[in-house]
Amino acid sequence: MSAIAIYFIIWWTVLFAVLPLGARSPHEAGSDVEAGHEPGAPVNPQLGRKALITTLIATFVFAIIYGIVTQRWITLNDFPI
Repeated sequence: MSAIAIYFIIWWTVLFAVLPLGARSPHEAGSDVEAGHEPGAPVNPQLGRKALITTLIATFVFAIIYGIVTQRWITLNDFPI
């Protein structure tokens, strides 16, 4: 259960880092802001693509952390106290 929780936290952290990538506001895209829309909202957020990118990056980061913990590449004894 701890591994699932850690993966979940990593996934959300990576998502917030990936969300702004490629986002263009209506002003940047050269289109008009529709009535009732936030002027800074992205024209095409591409959330599916960003979720896939997030999953790939989060899986890679989690694999590294999992390896560090299970293979004991780094232990608490490696840090001077």
